[in-house]
Amino acid sequence: MANKNQENQEKDAVETISVDNSKKEIFEVLTFKDWLITILISSIPVVNLIMFFIWAFSKEENPNKANWAKANLAWMAIGIILTIIFFSAIASFIIVALR
Repeated sequence: MANKNQENQEKDAVETISVDNSKKEIFEVLTFKDWLITILISSIPVVNLIMFFIWAFSKEENPNKANWAKANLAWMAIGIILTIIFFSAIASFIIVALR
């Protein structure tokens, strides 16, 4: 049993391997608990924006979580831009209709 736990810890450990004379890093797999906490935090307004920036641009963060945070920031930016375009169009229709 102890041997199996040790194998799991070694499997999840961060290590560097050399493939074709280039170094590639293998990072820890985020656990179910890690993802539950991450998604819970990301569902809180304003806190999510702050945490997405921290996760996305922190040098110490798991690259999988960092890429996920960057993708979420990109979707947020797209949503904000589309919302501005939509409400600008609605406002212009209302202004034209009132003249």
